Amino acid sequence: MTRNILKSSLQNASFSIIFQILCRCITFGINAFIVRCVGRDVLGIMNVRLLLLESTLLFISKEVFVRSALSSRTQQNNKSTWPQLINQMWITVPICFLLSIPCLYIWLNWLTIVDEMYWEQYKFGCYAIAFACVIEMTAEAPILVAQVFCFVKVKIFFDTLHIFIRSIIFILLVLWNKNITIYAFGIAQICSALTIIIGNYSFFHIYIHKLIQYRAQLKKNDDKLKLRKQFGTSYENMDDFPFNSILDMTPGYLKNSDSYFNSDLQMLVWSFAKQGFLKQVLTEGEKYVMSVSPVLSFSEQATYDVVNNLGSLAARFIFRPIEDNSYFYFTQTIARDTQLKDQNITKVSEAGTVLSNVCKTVTSIGCLGFVFGQSYAGTLLLLYGGAEFVAGGLPEVLLKWHCLAIVLLAINGITEGYMFATNTTKEIDTYNYYMAIFSVTFLVLSYQLTNTFGPVGFILANCCNMSFRIAYSLTYIKRQYKDIDIENPIEKFLPGRLFIITLAVTGIVCKLSETRILKYSILYHFLVGIICVAITVGVWAYENRQLLRIGIEKYRNRRFSLND
Repeated sequence: MTRNILKSSLQNASFSIIFQILCRCITFGINAFIVRCVGRDVLGIMNVRLLLLESTLLFISKEVFVRSALSSRTQQNNKSTWPQLINQMWITVPICFLLSIPCLYIWLNWLTIVDEMYWEQYKFGCYAIAFACVIEMTAEAPILVAQVFCFVKVKIFFDTLHIFIRSIIFILLVLWNKNITIYAFGIAQICSALTIIIGNYSFFHIYIHKLIQYRAQLKKNDDKLKLRKQFGTSYENMDDFPFNSILDMTPGYLKNSDSYFNSDLQMLVWSFAKQGFLKQVLTEGEKYVMSVSPVLSFSEQATYDVVNNLGSLAARFIFRPIEDNSYFYFTQTIARDTQLKDQNITKVSEAGTVLSNVCKTVTSIGCLGFVFGQSYAGTLLLLYGGAEFVAGGLPEVLLKWHCLAIVLLAINGITEGYMFATNTTKEIDTYNYYMAIFSVTFLVLSYQLTNTFGPVGFILANCCNMSFRIAYSLTYIKRQYKDIDIENPIEKFLPGRLFIITLAVTGIVCKLSETRILKYSILYHFLVGIICVAITVGVWAYENRQLLRIGIEKYRNRRFSLND
């Protein structure tokens, strides 16, 4: 492909951050409304129990297939692999359906009992989530095509649209009748899934039709400037686009001389499957413990979930988009089954530089969240959920501890993403054993620490788990780069000394503001925080001025190239 993978990844990350901030603001507004007007029990059922079902079905059904498909494009970048990739993505539909049967039985019969007044709504919600997940899998083929061919804005647009549709339908139904909140949640999930399907297939139907016209005009007329004015730039450099109809994105339709499935690809899928299951346990482990064991009531689960969502704002808005697009960049830049010393040294050097710079950036953001979260956690929760929600002090304690997890989350997301993107099949299998140990340890720690420290135990267990995973990832990166004449990325991934000193000083100032100024004025307390954050960010920008200069130059070059 002649497309710029690094530019596409950076652009995708930036758009993801902007649009997800807007969408998450809507989600948090809905949660605040439910906390204040409907009750925390309902919020606990929806945000913990039902979303856990959705997360389980979607992650296990499609995650491993998407990751293996993206990785295979690095090794087999030719048209003949696309029929096999399309067939593979459609496997997710029957897998999700078969997986939904035991999951529904477990959610309806084995997990802790839901109050009788919510039982019928809860049962409908479970079936609605399962149905929405199954039909959503039918859109995985065009979603993969959009990602591989760098349709950045398309992906972000439809991700955003489906969240808007889900939110609007849910709000309208709840405003109409607050007693059907869980019914409204299930209906909104189905409608948003239909939005994803219709949107992606409609886009490619229109795009392919125009691409065929562009190719026909290109054969008749070599004036690319005229064609660019007529069709735009999205049809250029698409000689390797193998689809002539959206029917080509259905299973078995795109002709291939080889078998329907690639055996090497299936081996990679199996390796990722074992890893994906364990990663899901680690990612959603606390929710599984909450659902299986009655350590917390639904009200306490809702409190923990609200605090967890607020505490993971940085992860949702910034870390996750950067992690996803960094993974995509690394899979397209570094070959999985070839040692670094045998690959293109320019690409390897660029990948190492990107890794160290991204790690430094997200770690700095995590440190900002940890330090200033100690002074503004209580105030933020008061504004969000009201005085009744923060009564007792538990939400504030949870959020302060969660700020510590943000730092570890920042480092773990990028280092582990790089490792997953560059592991050989054998290394993936080896790491699966460690993931199994991490998973069991995490679940045991969650149960024990929760019985001892309450909801805080979940956060402590998560911090221990991420520390283990970070240590393993850093060891892998250090070992991978030791045999080549390139500076090891992990030597430059921590923030600078001046930034750390400034952060410590401004953190003390904000803590003094919390004890002296907050009792008189919330506004002045926030102003102190804004000034301190601005100073700290300014110091970081000064320390990393060379990195910012490179980023600004790339942005300007991109603008000039688009205007030409």
